Order: sequence, then C-alpha cells, then structure tokens
Amino acid sequence: MNSSAHRKELGQFLKARRAELGPRTVGLPETDRRRRVAGLRRDEVAMLAAISTNYYTRLEQGRMTPSTSVLSELVRVLHLSDAQRDQLFELAGREAGRARRRAPQKAHPRLRTVLNELSVAPGMILGRHLDILAWNPTAAALFGTDFAKAPQQQRNYIRQLFSDPAMRTLYADWEDSARNAVAVLRQQAAACPDDRRLADLVGELSVQDEQFCQWWGGRPVVPRAGGAKVFNHPVAGELSLTWDALTCVADPDQQLIIWSAEPESRTYEGLRFLSSWAATAAINS
Repeated sequence: MNSSAHRKELGQFLKARRAELGPRTVGLPETDRRRRVAGLRRDEVAMLAAISTNYYTRLEQGRMTPSTSVLSELVRVLHLSDAQRDQLFELAGREAGRARRRAPQKAHPRLRTVLNELSVAPGMILGRHLDILAWNPTAAALFGTDFAKAPQQQRNYIRQLFSDPAMRTLYADWEDSARNAVAVLRQQAAACPDDRRLADLVGELSVQDEQFCQWWGGRPVVPRAGGAKVFNHPVAGELSLTWDALTCVADPDQQLIIWSAEPESRTYEGLRFLSSWAATAAINS
C-alpha cells in the first residue's frame, strides 16, 4: 500500500474512532445543543490533543502524516486500546513511536541531603510526572497531608492539586498554581511523547477535571521555576512564601521545591510554628 493510501486509511480510522466517543467519555461537559455529528467533533479532538482544528482535519482527509508526539496524544484522547494504538502507528508508519513505561524514580541522594538540612522551610522533591519523591515534615504540615500514608501511586503534586478540594482553599490563587503545573506537565509530554504513564495521568485528569482538560488543550504556557505564593493555612493562617525550584544536575528530571520566608517576618514565625507542630505530631504518632 502506498503512502497516500496509508494516509487515507489513517484518516478513516480516526474518523471512525471519533464517532464512537461521546463528550462525557473524554471529560467534556454535556450541553443541550443538538450535535450534528455522531460522537466527538473534529474541533473537540483537536482541542484535547493540543493541535489546531485545521491540522486534525487534514489528518482525517488523508492529506498529511502526523508526528510521533501527535500520535501519542491521539492515542490518549481517543482512548485507544493497545491493539488500536499499534494499528494507528502502523498506518502512520511510525513503528518506533510505541509508548513505554519508565522505571520508577527515587529521590537523588544529593537533593535528599539538602532537603534534610531544611529546618524551617517546607521542601519536597518532585520527579517525572510531578511525582512527590520526598518531603520534609514542614511540607507535610503546610499541605496538611501525611504523604507517608498515601499509596505511592497517589503521591503526585498535580493529582493532589486537582483532586483534593482542600488545595483550592489552601492556595490563595489556586488557578495560577494549577495552570503552572499543567504547563510543567505539558513540557514533559513534549519531551517524552512515548511515556505511557504520563499519558495515563493526563487521560485520568482530563476525564476527572474540566479545567485541566481545557488548559491542557489550550494555548501552551511557559512554566515558571519560582515566584511568590500566598497560602491560607487552616492552622498557621495566611503565609506569604517565596518558592524556588532547584534542578538536580545529576538527574535533571528531579527538582527540589523550597518555600521560604524572610527571617523574623510574620510568615517566618508561621513556618516555625508549623515546623514545631510537625515535630510534636511525629513524636506523638
């Protein structure tokens, strides 16, 4: 079969799968407006895959071959099975683009050493997919979460941001923090389009949260590696913190996030209280 025929069959495959999915299946809100087509519209698939409607239309028309990264996004958006994914990549002639699962990470010893030296400032080590690899007691007290008791698969910063209602109250500007986390995740997805676990996480959050779905499919935002944040802590009160992300030279996929405050400030005293509170809780547990 020549490349033109491949592209045409690829377009037919995408169109057929699109017709099988409803908005609710992919996390889009239902509306009262009557749908003119069965299943998803082209613009909805394009939005979820973070590509233009024109680009996706040309794919269905058999006028172009998608990149590996676009194929990986379409696998996620269209909820393809392993067999369907294999067929999609075969039709696109992208055999090398198979999704793969990467080995679990562990906090790098150098970052952990720095983390252990933090006495007042909250800190945590984030890895791929924004997994929480390590943390200090003050960070657990700041976020009100006993990370040690949470299943390892659930120790994920962006999952907590979108799944835990308390996070929307804790952050004075939750939307800004959530958007930045989405931007970080999108940057990772662009760098590793064949990361199966990352695709699974994006798919899960897209179905669970409408805002995540919209921001993932919206205009890309450049993630920040520092800034100021205000926390409305239920025990320590309002905390105005500065945060910085320190990347591990030996493993660039890991970052140490530190929240700090000016010494002798009201926020600094609040952190000292949280640190003391966390130490007391650890002794009594």
